[in-house]
Amino acid sequence: MQPPVLAPPRAVLEATDLVKTYGSGDTAVRALDGVTAAFAAGEFTAIMGPSGSGKSTLMHCLAGLDTPASGSVRIGGTEISGLGDRALTLLRRRRVGFVFQSFNLLPTLTAEQNIRLPLELAGLKPDPAWWETVTGSLGLADRLRHRPSQLSGGQQQRVACARALITRPDVVFADEPTGNLDSRSGAEVLGFLRTSVRELGQTVVMVTHDPVAAGYADRVLFLADGRVSGGMRAPSPQSVLDYLSRNGG
Repeated sequence: MQPPVLAPPRAVLEATDLVKTYGSGDTAVRALDGVTAAFAAGEFTAIMGPSGSGKSTLMHCLAGLDTPASGSVRIGGTEISGLGDRALTLLRRRRVGFVFQSFNLLPTLTAEQNIRLPLELAGLKPDPAWWETVTGSLGLADRLRHRPSQLSGGQQQRVACARALITRPDVVFADEPTGNLDSRSGAEVLGFLRTSVRELGQTVVMVTHDPVAAGYADRVLFLADGRVSGGMRAPSPQSVLDYLSRNGG
């Protein structure tokens, strides 16, 4: 079992000895090979690694979107590995937020309806103060009645960020959140994720291949061949690039 890398106190998300294998026999691929890691409340972590390193598989297992072959995942103290489908769905709706590269907004709904969707699915009502905080900090107050087709890519991703935060989840997972955005819009979204951590106390785990994006994080967790290969606190784009250059990332 690997020791935790940069394991912080007050972990809101923990993975212990995660193994995930695709295929069988001689063609089997071990996407995760005993990954152990912890993520603190109110911290922004970037997960990086070359293609095939296991970073997306790790995020999917952490978020309960995929099931590891062995090992455990705890979100806010709840062991999710043994939960049934219904319990896992409820946990994801109430305690996990998602921001995807492709936005994943419903085209027939307005921005406001898209943001409220996780609450409605969970049978919850929005807290007025939190609603104002989230939509206001994202600059969406005058865009709430617009449909996705009437919004720019950056605005759509801001709606997706608001949707991820509206339930006040234990953790928000962001999968290459700037992949479909220009540099200015990407910087706006990353800046908001940074602000959500510093000012709103959110916990964010982001998969990215971009050293500039990783520079917004509090720390970076590096993966290689399905294992944690290193970590870095207070990263800068240059320090991340230097690490990747030295380690073949």
